[in-house]
Amino acid sequence: METLTLFITGALVAVGIYWFLCVLGPAERKGKRAVDLSGGSISAEKVQDNYKQYWSFFRRPKEIETAEKVPDFVDTFYNLVTDIYEWGWGQSFHFSPSIHGKSHRDATRLHEEMAVDLIQVKPGQKILDVGCGVGGPMRAIASHSRANVVGITINEYQVNRARLHNKKAGLDALCEVVCGNFLQMPFDDNTFDGAYSIEATCHAPKLEEVYAEIYRVLKPGSMYVSYEWVTTEKFKAEDDEHVEVIQGIERGDALPGLRAYVDIAETAEKVGFEIVKEKDLAAPPAQPWWTRLKMGRLAYWRNHIVVQILSAVGVAPKGTVDVHEMLFKTADFLTRGGETGIFSPMHMILCRKPESSSPPPPEESS
Repeated sequence: METLTLFITGALVAVGIYWFLCVLGPAERKGKRAVDLSGGSISAEKVQDNYKQYWSFFRRPKEIETAEKVPDFVDTFYNLVTDIYEWGWGQSFHFSPSIHGKSHRDATRLHEEMAVDLIQVKPGQKILDVGCGVGGPMRAIASHSRANVVGITINEYQVNRARLHNKKAGLDALCEVVCGNFLQMPFDDNTFDGAYSIEATCHAPKLEEVYAEIYRVLKPGSMYVSYEWVTTEKFKAEDDEHVEVIQGIERGDALPGLRAYVDIAETAEKVGFEIVKEKDLAAPPAQPWWTRLKMGRLAYWRNHIVVQILSAVGVAPKGTVDVHEMLFKTADFLTRGGETGIFSPMHMILCRKPESSSPPPPEESS
């Protein structure tokens, strides 16, 4: 009897550990498992060093304001966080307004489908995903529109993850992923029938540079939509708490610097775009986008325990605990930004490249 009791107890413990690590942890069944967390393209023994390197950028702020330094900065960030994002959040690395009666996954998908509906592409046309990550939005958009989607991301590890997910989803015939810098895209002029970016161009040191590249590769008459991270009209630069929140978001999300909402349309027009529509999709009556972060606090502590255990036994690389803690602190800054209304991750701008377009004249150097 004692042997049977011990066997049953051991079996229950084993099932509990498996459930805790492999079932409860992942945000999506097809996403990452806790035991598979890595540092992306960074070798396991160098994850902690690269985490320290990432934070060193903020001790040299002038370096993250230049196009030459930012690609390495952003690439390092996504090597560190991609697996944790997939495990704890899902395959779409962005926010969406909550929708009553809908799951977070459904709300996210509808938010993505709206982007491709706005640019009015037809099945079979070729569109560009600027900053595609591991391709969650790409797959939703390809499935919804039946357009051919080409995604670009600077992170090679994300390219491999996206291609794997595309194949698993049976969408690799519609979805292509390219490793490259969206400030210098490897595409010919007038290539795409439309383009979108979902919370991605915030990583550009100068928004004008990425908008100019998107303008270049779009066919005349086609449209581009972007969901931009911005400070809103409620942000006060003289308010220390506001500044603390915005700087916390910048440091925890690899941003050279958040832009004011008033700068977005001005920048798009500067490179030649016509503005079709502009709207903050996070503004009321939209339901809060940050509630998912608040509801995830219990999951964070559970996941943090998992990460600590896996790091301690050598399954997860050293430095994973530091990265996970950084993301939790960033989630708090994001929540505060949403609650106070000083920050929006989805300021939408819809633009059109004119039918007869020529590049704007270069600015005179002073």
